[in-house]
Amino acid sequence: MKKVITITMLASATTFGLFAFMSYLVSNDQVLPPEILPDVIVEVAQLQEEKPAKVITRFTNVPPPMPKPMPRTFETIVETNVEGGYDYESPVINLNNDGPSLTLGNNTRDNDARPVVRINPKYPIDAARDGTEGWVKLRFDINALGSVTNIEVIDAQPKRVFNKAARQALKKWKYRAKSTAGKTVAQQGLTVQLDFNIDQQS
Repeated sequence: MKKVITITMLASATTFGLFAFMSYLVSNDQVLPPEILPDVIVEVAQLQEEKPAKVITRFTNVPPPMPKPMPRTFETIVETNVEGGYDYESPVINLNNDGPSLTLGNNTRDNDARPVVRINPKYPIDAARDGTEGWVKLRFDINALGSVTNIEVIDAQPKRVFNKAARQALKKWKYRAKSTAGKTVAQQGLTVQLDFNIDQQS
């Protein structure tokens, strides 16, 4: 019986001690202050509103085109001195009719074709070196513009020596075309003789 009482008392004392100790622990608990987190600053970048591009139209004053100058016409008798001299007879114009042929000169009638530009032929180098002289007789036509066309060698002495030089020179001649009733007309079958003289080279 004593053991039971003793055990009961010890158990009670132990239980009381435990409660007392727990009460002590509870009373001594430290209450920690709440943790304060730093403020987080969030920066929101504003997108700049895109402005529409400005279109600038510039007008450049372009000067009006200058009018083209009217071509001036000349009627000039050209006397050209070239290497290699020659003699030429006044062109003889055959009018293909029953009348006599006309020799161009001061007595030429106003309505006949007259040369206004004459280009001298070049004396061939081989002929000048060999001292060869001669002449070329040519037949040709004149169109309404006064240009020489359809050149044909009808005779030459010596043959084929001066033909090319004579043809090239006559092709560059210009005529004042024949006038009929106030209008220029073409002419056919005109002739001219070009003489090549070696003495005139000096």
